[in-house]
Amino acid sequence: MESYLRVAFSSEGSKPSEIADKLHALGFRPTQGNYDFIYDWKAGVKLEEAMDLADEVSRTLRGFKVLFEMETV
Repeated sequence: MESYLRVAFSSEGSKPSEIADKLHALGFRPTQGNYDFIYDWKAGVKLEEAMDLADEVSRTLRGFKVLFEMETV
């Protein structure tokens, strides 16, 4: 399974490269296409685990003036 992350940056917020570094530290890697980052679970994932990851992304990006959308399939 994989989680896909789309990030909306603001010119009033942090640099995209800084956000990318923060997400990389969580295990995300940049990708091209409809999403900006991908997290590979390497196996099945429970809903609780996906929610925990979303919570961690929220905590990590708090204060950086970005919005994110996450989809796990």
